[in-house]
Amino acid sequence: MSSPSYVHVFQKGVPQGPTLVLLHGTGGDETNLIPLAKSLLPKANLLGLRGKVLENGAPRFFRRFEEGVLDIEDWRVRSAEVADFIHAAALEYGFDLRTTYALGYSNGANLATGILLLHPDALAGAVLLRPMFVSQGDGKPQLTRKSVLINFGRHDPFLGDGDIERLSDQFRSAGAKVEVHIENAGHGLGPGDLPVVKAWLEKRDAL
Repeated sequence: MSSPSYVHVFQKGVPQGPTLVLLHGTGGDETNLIPLAKSLLPKANLLGLRGKVLENGAPRFFRRFEEGVLDIEDWRVRSAEVADFIHAAALEYGFDLRTTYALGYSNGANLATGILLLHPDALAGAVLLRPMFVSQGDGKPQLTRKSVLINFGRHDPFLGDGDIERLSDQFRSAGAKVEVHIENAGHGLGPGDLPVVKAWLEKRDAL
């Protein structure tokens, strides 16, 4: 596969099926979200990536200076890098970017946000589990045919004031179709998250 390279795993789904790009949280790896993804959309192609940035030995997709303080320039660089990798993987494994969605948790969700805002041709949309508002981005992307599901935790300690409104408005103002779910949970997933995500993904698969 052409560079940039990422440690990754690809599991083929049914012919002409959708693809989920799995982007883990801090300390995860390329296999971390596979069981979750299989339970949500069993027939999808799965492309799991491992972040290349290490924080005290824990993989991440981009740097942060401390908890809650993100390296915005590195976010931009890594968003471009992963977007390029998704394009290369689509050619290598034969999946369609028009039915490719990111499934990102925490740091992975923030990376998926960067891909959609800065390189929207790499994804048809995304499921963002416990994201933050990262940055206003560069210019205004055209996301008219993109769909985004954002699952926040009401008691998430990493959630900043106004993050819910700013992130959802950021996507809506660019033309994306946005659904927001607020779970009565912290940074970890709660019992209400998975049915919401499953229903959203099944609806995308049926389109």
